[in-house]
This record gives sequence, C-alpha cells and structure tokens, in this order.
Amino acid sequence: MFRLFILIFSVISLANVGLGQEAISPDLIIRNAERSIEISSQLCKVSVKITVENVGKNPVSRYLFTVEPRVVKEVAYISAQASDPARTALRLTPVKVQSRPKDSFWALDLKDNLLPGKTVTFEVEYVVTDALTPHPTAITQKEKQLVKYVGNHYIYSPYRINKQTTTVSLGTRNVESYTKLNPVSISDTTDPMVVHYENNSPFLRVIRLERVIEVSHWGNIAVEETVDMVHVGATLSGPFSRYEFQRESHSGLSSVKSFKTILPAAASDIYYRDDIGNISTSHMRLLGDSVELDLRPRFPLFGGWKTHYVLGYNVPSYEYLYNSGDNYKLKMRVIDHIFDDMAVDELVTRVILPEGSNNIHISSPYPVKRLPDTKHSTYLDTKGRPVITITKNNLVENHIQDFELDYEFPKILMLQEPLLVVVALYILFIMVIIYVRLDFSISKDEVSESRMRVSGLLEKLLLHQDNRANTYSQLDDQLAKLKTNKDVNSFSYAIKNINQEHKTETTQISELLSKVKPEAPEIAEKISELQKLDKYLKDVYGQKQSLYVEKLVPGKIGRTSFVEAENALNKKKEDTIEKINIIMKTLH
Repeated sequence: MFRLFILIFSVISLANVGLGQEAISPDLIIRNAERSIEISSQLCKVSVKITVENVGKNPVSRYLFTVEPRVVKEVAYISAQASDPARTALRLTPVKVQSRPKDSFWALDLKDNLLPGKTVTFEVEYVVTDALTPHPTAITQKEKQLVKYVGNHYIYSPYRINKQTTTVSLGTRNVESYTKLNPVSISDTTDPMVVHYENNSPFLRVIRLERVIEVSHWGNIAVEETVDMVHVGATLSGPFSRYEFQRESHSGLSSVKSFKTILPAAASDIYYRDDIGNISTSHMRLLGDSVELDLRPRFPLFGGWKTHYVLGYNVPSYEYLYNSGDNYKLKMRVIDHIFDDMAVDELVTRVILPEGSNNIHISSPYPVKRLPDTKHSTYLDTKGRPVITITKNNLVENHIQDFELDYEFPKILMLQEPLLVVVALYILFIMVIIYVRLDFSISKDEVSESRMRVSGLLEKLLLHQDNRANTYSQLDDQLAKLKTNKDVNSFSYAIKNINQEHKTETTQISELLSKVKPEAPEIAEKISELQKLDKYLKDVYGQKQSLYVEKLVPGKIGRTSFVEAENALNKKKEDTIEKINIIMKTLH
C-alpha cells in the first residue's frame, strides 16, 4: 500500500475559556498527536493517538474532543480507547461548550483522573462519509476513477498542540497531486490539505434500507431486507458497451460487478430477487461463523446507476430469542454487513412480534429514533401483531451491533392459532358436506367444461414454453462465455445438458398439443405454428454454435466477417422470437 506522509510540527494557541454545560480546561496541553487518515475506500477513516499532559494543579477527569465544523454532520461513527494492552473503551458523550457554540464536542471520560504533571495516552477513531468527491465528476467506460480528498493539515483541537504527525493512506501509487507543507512553517491555525489520486474501489451507497424481522415463537425468525443502492462515484460519460466490458479487462474499472454480503451462520432458505423476479447470478459460501453471499446484480453498476433488490432468509429463534416464563428478550443486529466499507443513508428496522405481546422495551447500542408502534395483520391474526420501528441515518460497518428488545407474551396465547385452525377446518368440512349433498345445477354445461379443460392445458403449456425459452437464455450465456474463454470442452458439456432440457420441454408441449386438438382445433393450430417456429429458432442457434466453435475459436474467420455473420443470425433470432411472442399473447 502506498502512503503519502505529511509531517507537521506546530504550536497552536486557542482561547481556553468556556462557560455553560462544559468548559475547556486550561490545564491540558497535547504533547503529541499522531493522526492516521485512511481513504483507500469510499469512506474516510481517521484515527488520532493523543498524548495529553496536565500542566495545572488540579486533577482532570475529562478531555474535550472535536472535529472541524464542516465535517461534523458527516461523522457516522466515533469511539475512543485507552492505550492499555486491553484497549479499554472510553465513554464519549456529546456536549456543548458555550464559548464555542459553532463547534461540536465529545466529552471523553479518562480511565483515571489525570494528576498534575502526569500524561495519558488514548486513541480516538471516527468514520466520515462523503469526504471524497470524484474529480472529474464524469468519466468514460475505459477511464480510471480519480477522486479528491480535502482536509486540513492541522488537527482541529481547542488545546495547545506541541507536536503532531499526519499520515494519509491511499491504497494506490497513482497520485495526481497533493498539497505540500513545510513541517515547521505555520501561517495560520488552519491550512487546507488536498489529495487528488486514483481510487477504483466500490463507491456504493445504500440510499434506503428497510429491514424487517418477524419473530415467531414456533421456532423461526424471518428476516427480509429491501435495499435501494446507487453508485456515487464518477458518472458514466458516453454509451455503455457490453462487448467492450466483457472483452477488455481495463474496461469499467470503477464499476461494481458484484459485492459480498455476510449473513449469520444459521441463515437458511435464502432468496435474492428484484422487481423482475429471482436473480440467479449469485453464489453462497458457507463459512465457519457466517454465510457469505456473492451478490451480482443483473447489470454492472457504473457511476450514477441504481439497483433495487430484496434479500431474505430464516434463522432459528433459539439463537436470538431468550425467555424466562412470560418474559422474552430478542437480541439481534440493528443492521447486517451489506458490503465492505458500506455507507447507509437511511435505515428503517421493523420488528414484528407475535400477537398479544405487550410491555415492549427496546435498547440500542447507539442513539436511534423510535417511530410510533403499528400493527401488522397476517393469517390467523385477530387484533394484529405489534410492530416496533426504529430508524437511523448515516451508518457504517461500525454500527453492526446488537439491539435488545424485551417484551411479555402470555404462553396461553400459543394455543390461539391451533384453535383457530381447528375451528376453520370444522366450518370448512360442514360447508363441504352441505355442498356435496345439494345439486344447484339445472343442466350440464359441456361448453363451459371444455373451456375449463382447455384453460388448464394452456396454463401448463405456458409454463413449459417459459422453461423452453429459458434454455435459449442459457445458450446465449454459454456462447458469451465461449467468446471470452475459448473453452470448447466446457461449452460442449454445458450445451449437452441444455439441449436435453429443451428436448424435454418440447416433448411436453407436443403432448399437450395432442390433448388440446380435440377440444379446440383453432388453438391447436396456433400451438403447431409455435412448434414450427421453435424448431426454426433452434436451427438458428445451431448455426450460431457452429459459427463460434468451428470458426471463431480456431481463428478461421476475421473479426469483420464474424460480426457480420453473427448480426445476420441475431436478426433471424429476433424475428423468430417476435413471432413466437405474438402467438403467446393470443394464448394467454
């Protein structure tokens, strides 16, 4: 990893008087401050190791930490640790200082009182979002993404600093420019620091995340996340070429082809879909303590492009739900790992509890906003299930922590749903008995029965046609892979299975045709035409297969000739598919 080192030695004198809720102690000075700024991803992660000395006559128990006013709203997470081997966590509390109304402060409680003449060392870490901006703001598909970081050479602090050092970690050797400062020259209390460098890491931003946790006392907890995501890097300038993207390795360096989501180790029945349907281009890997999902959207995400998807899974309730009598405690994460170095603008987490739950209390590891409770009704519910909703803005990976939700649930209510099922079945059986003993028909309607039979056969035909159409999509995928990797053996093996699946579906359609023909000859004629068109379409794909295997892979055809031949076959394919779609519309 390439690092840009900026060494700064400075003495900064600021007013140390403060009135109001908190005052800035004049007895503290900073002997040394070592700041590390890590901007190799889309987030800015800052770590400041501070050595403080008490030069006064009284013990000091608190230190006031602050950041520049312009980045306060962008600080997503902040924490502090002592410098002891155990790295003891130190409490940070937001406070106001009357003498500095424009600044935001955190009061850091020292592990022990700092006696006069003594020093103490601690470390403060915080994460800043929106600290990096694409520069230029728009790039072509082949260009690398350059970003600009604007900060300050000097650490922003109300205390006098004798010595400070800043290290900026970029994660790349490609640096366009950066501001240079003589370590021992000071012109003012602030000095802008600008770094312009290459950064092709995923600049993904979750605009909104809706997380629904449905608790069941019958042994299962269902989790579903609805994610709206956007690539906030440099926007794509000019058209997108799928051919160049797959052919050239340096095409779309800043685009996002896939990302890894981490789920609990006990997650099962996982699904990943969008508005179109299930997204099959994803892979699951079982690890020792988690489940890793490699999620691949339907299209690569370039700057300014968005995607929307739903991810759901089930986990056993015994791992997260504890009880003592009628008292229950749910302990789960407020948010899960979506992708590395994630940034979430808005999170809405809803917890759906069993019907009859009461005396609900929730505690979170950091401040969240609790919205008014609502009701959620589903099967076998009478009054509806209570829904607890919390929301928070500007989250990062550090917010992946557990919340605790306590509630009461009378165990006698566990019998409610089984009793409702028994009553419903009893009523159903009574109605069936009455129905079968009474004849409400005047005469047998042969025409209506024939229409119903044909309708049922057509539903099966449409399903088999969809499956057969899917085999052509698989053929397109295999041809695209063959164009890239030239692996004929793997291609032949895959094509064999696809052809077998196509043959099975075609046979099923032929059998349905023979059943429809006596009932509806005019519909049977359309199905016969559909079979002819499909046979022609299969021949076109056979020609494409021969073009790739016999000419493209061995290099027996030039690029221009190949493109012309492929375009001609694609035209035949599109015309045939259009005719098939016209027939399918008439069969719906």
